[in-house]
Amino acid sequence: MSDIAKYQELLVGPIERFDQINTIFKRAVFDPVWVERSKVLNEPASTQQAGYTQEDYALRIAAGYIKKVFSMGKEISSMAMMNAQESVVAEKTGASTSQIDTSDSAEISRKIKIAARFFGASLVGICKLDRRWIYSRVINEITQEHVSLEIPEGFQYAIAIAIEMSHSYIQTSPTYGASAATHLGYSQMAFVAASLAEFIQGLGYKAIPAANDSALSIPIAIEAGLGELGRNGLLITQEFGPRVRLCKVFTDLPLVPDEPRFFGVDDFCRKCMKCAKDCPSQAISFEERTTEALNISNNPGVLKWPVHAEQCFKYWIANRTGCANCIRVCPFNKEVGRVHDLIRAMIKTTPWLNPLFIWLDDILGYGRQHDPGRIWLLDG
Repeated sequence: MSDIAKYQELLVGPIERFDQINTIFKRAVFDPVWVERSKVLNEPASTQQAGYTQEDYALRIAAGYIKKVFSMGKEISSMAMMNAQESVVAEKTGASTSQIDTSDSAEISRKIKIAARFFGASLVGICKLDRRWIYSRVINEITQEHVSLEIPEGFQYAIAIAIEMSHSYIQTSPTYGASAATHLGYSQMAFVAASLAEFIQGLGYKAIPAANDSALSIPIAIEAGLGELGRNGLLITQEFGPRVRLCKVFTDLPLVPDEPRFFGVDDFCRKCMKCAKDCPSQAISFEERTTEALNISNNPGVLKWPVHAEQCFKYWIANRTGCANCIRVCPFNKEVGRVHDLIRAMIKTTPWLNPLFIWLDDILGYGRQHDPGRIWLLDG
C-alpha cells in the first residue's frame, strides 16, 4: 500500500473544520474557568530549585520575545483573511506586480525549499492546501472578535516548515529550560515563516505566513511529507522525532506537492507507550486509536490517539510552565548520528525488531531527565 493510501485510511470522517477557540490555549484566554486556573503560568516560581530559578524563568520569557512582540514575525493577522477578496489579501501581503516564470514548477519548488532552509527551516515540504484543516473560526486575543475564517481560493498550496528544538534543553523537561526551548522554537518560526512569505512576494506571488493560527499544522505537515502522527499527539519526524515546532506559509505560487511519508511510527507507537507511561498528567492514551473526541479540544473524524488536553494543561498549571516529557522520552527523539540514523531506517524496514529497540532505549537511559542545572554549564 502506498503512503498516500495509508494516510487516506486515517481520514475516516466526517471531518469538520475546527474552531480555534476550542484549543486549550485559547480556552485559557477566554474560558473564565481556565483563565483563572492559568494565571500562575505568567508568574515565576519563587524557588531556587534547579530548573525553576529566576534565571530559568527569565530565559524562557526571553526565548519567546520575538513571537510575542512581533506577532509571529509579521503582522498579518488571521483576521485580515476573513472572507477577504484576493485583491485585499494581495495588498496586505505585498505581492510584487512582476511575476517570475513558473513553467518549471519543480525547479521553483526546489528553490523555495532552499530559501526556507536558508532562513532556518530544519525540514520543509509542500502540499495542496486541504481546507478541512483551516480553522472554521478564529478569535483575536486583542479585540476578542470571534469570527469565521476563509482563506481565498487562490491560495492552493501550503509550505510546511519544522524547526528543530534544542535536544539538551528538552532533556530537562518539565522545567523552565525545556519551555525555553519550545519558546525559542516559536520565535524562530516567526522569522522563518515571515521571511519565506516575503521571499515569495518578491517573486510576484501572494503568501501568508502562519504559526499556530489559521490552520492545524500537524495534518498539513503530514501531507507535506514531514512525518507521522504519534501516540503523543505530536508530529514524529524521522530526523528529530517530535522535537520540532511547526509553522506554514499559504501561497498561490504554483508548486509541486510532496507526498505523505510513513516510516513505521504507527507500529512503533503501538508497542512503545513510553510517552503515555511518563506523562505526569496521564493525558496520553494507552488504548487503540479512535476517531472519537475526548472533549471539545479534540477534532473527531481522524483515526488517532487523542490526547486529553485538559488533563495536560492542568499539569502545566501545577508545574507553572509547559511540559515536554512526551518529547523527551520518545525513542525517536535522538540527535543525528550514524547509529541513530541506522536504527531509524530499521524501524521502517524491520518492525519486528521494535521491541528490541524500545528495550535498548530504556537500558541506555535515553529518555531520562537531565540535570536542569546543566543548561548553565553548556557552552552556548
